[in-house]
Amino acid sequence: MAKQQRTPIMKVSHLKKAYGDHVIVSDFSLDVWAGEAVALTGRNGAGKSTILRCLVGAEKGDEGTIEIDGRPLRESDAKIRADMATVIDDLDFFPDLSVVEHLDLLARAYGLPDPTTAVDAILGEVLLVPQSGQLPGTLSSGQRRRLALATAFVRPRKILVLDEPEQRLDVEGVDWLARRLKEEREQGLAIVMASHEPKLVETVATKTVHVGGARDE
Repeated sequence: MAKQQRTPIMKVSHLKKAYGDHVIVSDFSLDVWAGEAVALTGRNGAGKSTILRCLVGAEKGDEGTIEIDGRPLRESDAKIRADMATVIDDLDFFPDLSVVEHLDLLARAYGLPDPTTAVDAILGEVLLVPQSGQLPGTLSSGQRRRLALATAFVRPRKILVLDEPEQRLDVEGVDWLARRLKEEREQGLAIVMASHEPKLVETVATKTVHVGGARDE
């Protein structure tokens, strides 16, 4: 029986990005399907972060196209914003909102039926219950990373884009993140991430793309 055709959650075709005469990304193409996790690997400076920033609309490619669930990528598209959760930079949190207020705002903005329960659950999972009343500026760097990940996990999403999500997490944190991402991928979430953490890549990824010259795996 012929394989049924369907639309990838993300389709990248011939992406190019340059700064002046310096080409960072050239002819990059990628399809990401529901239930797939693609890990971008490679040395620092190879272009992984630039690719991810283009994939989420933070930067515009010079050539090529990007589609999310069949729709051309536009950062202003409400449907795409609803479908895509990202943690690619250090987030600029609202300085006057506490940890729990940040997550509650997101849960309500995205229409979760029981935002209080969802927020309580994710706070427990990222081990920030004791810090729930603190302002983001008072958190340690590892706690801020956990809060950034919590902002992605507390909201609905079809695709999750992560840039080195293991940064500033301890060993237990990396283990938790690997388990959480694997569970989400097995439930149908599409994931694109750049990572230098072998355990995270091995546990989560269904496909590895080495940026900078090696062939795909």
